[in-house]
Amino acid sequence: MQPEERKAWVAQLNGQSHSLSSLAMIAMTHRLIEPGRLALVSSFGAEAIVLLHLVAQVDHNLPVLFIDTDLLFAETLRYQQQVSTFLGLTNVQVIRTNTQQHARMDPLDKLHLSDPNACCHLRKTAPLNHALRRFDGWISGRKRFQGSSRANVAGFEVDPDRDKIKINPLAQWSQPDIDLYLRENNLPRHPLVQKGYPSIGCLPCTAPVAAGADPRSGRWAGQTKTECGLHSPQN
Repeated sequence: MQPEERKAWVAQLNGQSHSLSSLAMIAMTHRLIEPGRLALVSSFGAEAIVLLHLVAQVDHNLPVLFIDTDLLFAETLRYQQQVSTFLGLTNVQVIRTNTQQHARMDPLDKLHLSDPNACCHLRKTAPLNHALRRFDGWISGRKRFQGSSRANVAGFEVDPDRDKIKINPLAQWSQPDIDLYLRENNLPRHPLVQKGYPSIGCLPCTAPVAAGADPRSGRWAGQTKTECGLHSPQN
């Protein structure tokens, strides 16, 4: 599909999905994209189970790409196993950085201290770029309320640098929507949520957040950095 054709298709999808529920959006995308060519990218973080639960209702075997940066909280790794079993997910694929590249660029695992952007690229963006080559579209859990950089997230987007369609079924959800869905479906929460972590990434770059503060303010606290690069235009 040519770039202009992809843009036109995304515009059409946004028009068609305007009145659809998130579950219906996922089902429509699952139907339109060739089998085996659609994936969900999940951090198994604080709110990830909402989107995972929706996707599981459409296809338990949909590829779920989980990026293990080797710097994740132990709680996240255990939660990933727990949620996968709880939802009956049968195609969770653990994505890691290239071993040789890791050894060359960050042999002491301290790159995050000197160049957090390079660390995120090494451990997250590059492995995901490689994994997504097998797919035509990917599902993301981004939401507009999560910060200014996500305020204009659409239901469907063009990911031009990866030559993919990106689907954001929860773009319009609010925090109360998330909380209500978790309660109504009795979904297990990430254990760090109760310890003050409303947004969870890698251990060295994630801090607890005071009640009422921006949920993402604990990510790269004290820095201008707000995104890991997975959703940045240049990646």
